[in-house]
Amino acid sequence: MLSTMQDEPLSLATLLNYAATFQGDATVSTWTGAGVRTMTFREMGADAARLANALRGFGIGEGDRVGTFMWNNNEHMVAYVGVPAMGAVLHALNIRLFPEQLVYVANHAEDQVVIVDGTLVPLFAQYLPSLKTVRHVVVANGDPAALTAPAGVQVHDYAELLAAQPDTFDFPVIDERSASGMCYTSGTTGDPKGVVYSHRSNWLHAAQVCAPNGMGFTAEDTILAIVPLFHANAWGLPYAALMSGSNVLMPDRFLQPAPLLEMMAAVKPTFAAAVPTIWGGVLAGLAAAPQDISHLRTCVVGGAAVPPSMMHAFEEKFGVTLLHAWGMTETSPLGTVSHAPPGVEGEQRWAYRYTQGKFPAGVQARLVADDGSVVPADGESLGELEVRGPWITGSYYSPDGAQVDPDKFDGGWLRTGDVGKISPDGYLTLVDRSKDVIKSGGEWISSVDLENAVVGHPAVAEAAVIAIPDPKWDERPLVAVVLAQDAEAEPAQLRAFLADKFAKWQLPEHWTFVPEIPKTSVGKFDKKRLRAQHAAGDLTITTLP
Repeated sequence: MLSTMQDEPLSLATLLNYAATFQGDATVSTWTGAGVRTMTFREMGADAARLANALRGFGIGEGDRVGTFMWNNNEHMVAYVGVPAMGAVLHALNIRLFPEQLVYVANHAEDQVVIVDGTLVPLFAQYLPSLKTVRHVVVANGDPAALTAPAGVQVHDYAELLAAQPDTFDFPVIDERSASGMCYTSGTTGDPKGVVYSHRSNWLHAAQVCAPNGMGFTAEDTILAIVPLFHANAWGLPYAALMSGSNVLMPDRFLQPAPLLEMMAAVKPTFAAAVPTIWGGVLAGLAAAPQDISHLRTCVVGGAAVPPSMMHAFEEKFGVTLLHAWGMTETSPLGTVSHAPPGVEGEQRWAYRYTQGKFPAGVQARLVADDGSVVPADGESLGELEVRGPWITGSYYSPDGAQVDPDKFDGGWLRTGDVGKISPDGYLTLVDRSKDVIKSGGEWISSVDLENAVVGHPAVAEAAVIAIPDPKWDERPLVAVVLAQDAEAEPAQLRAFLADKFAKWQLPEHWTFVPEIPKTSVGKFDKKRLRAQHAAGDLTITTLP
């Protein structure tokens, strides 16, 4: 028996039309360094139509890929909504990828048009001659004459191009399972892998982001979108803003603590999203020049584990909740959010907050042991996290067809590579990445737990832990420490600081102090490079008895 419900596709064109019509007074603003330039959702809808007309004039049709090489700004938001609404596929290029990776993903995706921010033209110019399928480049907020294009590639001025187009467009009705956007993984192991989102998956994901047990957006919110629009589907923020009518504040290229705090003071956003390294910098900036940031009801933090010390500092000193979340490019990316259960207070509340969070109804999860058996969700048993659901990828993109690598997929489940445990009430606690967990004397040591504890020392700004070979125990932890400005500490002091937090055999004896910890293109610790530095003998290591 079938239902009597209308079969209306979950189209991003419908969402755009709704936002431009019924949420039309909501705004997108871009920080300029001295203030903001603002457009309403109504104006954004008109510009999205103009962009769609221009792209159609280039011959872009349904399924064709349109790349962006941009900061978070108004023009990028227009592309984020306009490109998929016309039936094309948005491919937000990660501007921080290594050159060979950037060229690889643009060619692999077969991008035909790339919209480039004017400040990034010199960087993009290095890649353009190697991009095999690009035929048009559109320069926004800059001089197109600054880009010398190879034969067969036309360069256009964004403002002039849109000004010549009608402000309406007959957006097509397409299958909700059609591709709307694509992002590539950061490629920390091998070539980056392509994930293709659908109109349906983005719509359902946006609804979960807006839900109270997600990020809880309403029309009263202003979202400071620090997370790049090229990182993991922008964490779903653009489409959730269309759905909720939340205002959006884009930081453009001003991502250092001082300008972030300046724009917070000027605009007073209620919500912000960024990786932990950003919040660590903001916390240091507040220590140097305190200001009231209590207008922020919530800051969602993902991409890496949040040190408990950072959570406490923001909440106890500034009245701001750091909300832990977990996800991946492959999961659109919302997988869990760490809201504590209602009525829970004190230390028990913090225990829930330290977890990666609770799975929503749209994400099924299980833990799998090394032998392939499913382990119980009892809050103690460890296994590799596997997930599935309507906004989780079932394969990776290839021009030759979907790729289902058994190392990444297990009978319809996505293998995340994360090792953790799940409580009976559905809260996820990650112990480590499977490739980062330290196996010492047949037992596991969590590099994440060690990192979070070391960062709790007031002299430490950042800490990363890797496994190094040991002739007796197989592996032992090496702690790489970045000291806070003007701070001093010795390895023995730091190990003593950990003594009441870990079993004696888990306490690290190997320590190194570094000026900075290498990071990936999305701001995570790049432990692969740290291991390479150790293997090459580039680290000065102190070994305690």
